[in-house]
Amino acid sequence: MRVFRIVGLFILVMAARPAFAQVDTLPTPVVPVKIDTPLRIKNLNPFITLHVDSALSYQLQINKEATKYYWYLKSSPFGLKINKDNGLLSFKPDRSYFLSGKLKYDVEYSVKVGVQNLSDPTDRVDTSFILIFYNTEVIQPKVKFTVSNSLIVDEGSNVNFDVLCESGNFPIEDILFSSSIPISNYKLVKHCDEKFSWDVPYDFVSQDDEGKQKTVILTFIGSTRTKVRDTATIKITVRDALNYPRAVQEHAAVDSTIKDYVLRLQYVFFQLDRKVKKTKGARTGFDLTAASTALTGTILNTSANKSSQNTGKVLPSVGVALTPIKEATSPQKSVEQNQATIIRAAIKRLQYMRNDNMLIGEKDPDVAKKTAKLREELRQVQVQLVDVPIDAAMTMSEKELNDYFNSPKVNRKYRMKR
Repeated sequence: MRVFRIVGLFILVMAARPAFAQVDTLPTPVVPVKIDTPLRIKNLNPFITLHVDSALSYQLQINKEATKYYWYLKSSPFGLKINKDNGLLSFKPDRSYFLSGKLKYDVEYSVKVGVQNLSDPTDRVDTSFILIFYNTEVIQPKVKFTVSNSLIVDEGSNVNFDVLCESGNFPIEDILFSSSIPISNYKLVKHCDEKFSWDVPYDFVSQDDEGKQKTVILTFIGSTRTKVRDTATIKITVRDALNYPRAVQEHAAVDSTIKDYVLRLQYVFFQLDRKVKKTKGARTGFDLTAASTALTGTILNTSANKSSQNTGKVLPSVGVALTPIKEATSPQKSVEQNQATIIRAAIKRLQYMRNDNMLIGEKDPDVAKKTAKLREELRQVQVQLVDVPIDAAMTMSEKELNDYFNSPKVNRKYRMKR
């Protein structure tokens, strides 16, 4: 029995030792370390839609003590405000803002908002959100012009005007164009505030059109993103007008033809006048020879020498015989003289008509009349001189012909005598 008591006591002692050991080895308590989290806005809505008649009051919150931070806005729409101390967004979109154009419907306004520590500039956050305004009132968009809806223009003129738009609930994004008559040489309008331009051609109005005018209706159809359309039309009446570029070219062609014809006539006049002058010189030589022979015969008849008297009797007969020889070898050039006179008069007439029908500017209102007058004068002169050969090749320059034709000697020869 005693042995059992000793063994039991030993067991009790051994069982009690670990308990005393645990008390001696208790761990020291761990103090938790506080970690600083990044600054962020907890309740920012990235997309805000606001009715025009409502008011916005939105309290932004951060994950830190708000009294140590201040708020700010960047690129905000007109009227949007934020309280720098507590981050309260407030906005009352008055209708006058939209009527004056300061704000627009269905436009995404990107608003940048930020918050920063008052003591530490690096402790900050910048973000953004989208703000859109809408209106439940139905406002139709309209297409307008900077000119009246009815225009009257002439051929060859330019039609230009601006195509303007009045935005309703939604702005007009596309403009379609159509014409009642196919046209060309125009600048297409695809968007608002663009300029329409059309160069009206000279052959737009045909001879079969009533009243020598043609009407074209231009249609502009504007459409919004929601396919709401507005149509505007403009009526353009085009009147028949003279094609000035072509008329000026025709006048220049007729004037050039007359100039070339005058030069050929001057060359013909030069040849005829040279023949008349040559014949006149030969006949004058015969007349002087005949007169000298007759005078010599008279002088010799008064001589005392018999032989000289006989010679003096023969010489007058020689002078008389020179007259038929003169007519046979150098006949009077009356036909050539008359032709030269007529040609000279025709040249003077054409030169006068050229100077009298010169164009005054590129758009001379009488260009058609002047061209017709020159063409008629040229035709009359050509008919009058139809028998005059003018196809000979010229061997003189224009300056030489003008100098000869306008020389004082020629003017004295062919001028009118009383």
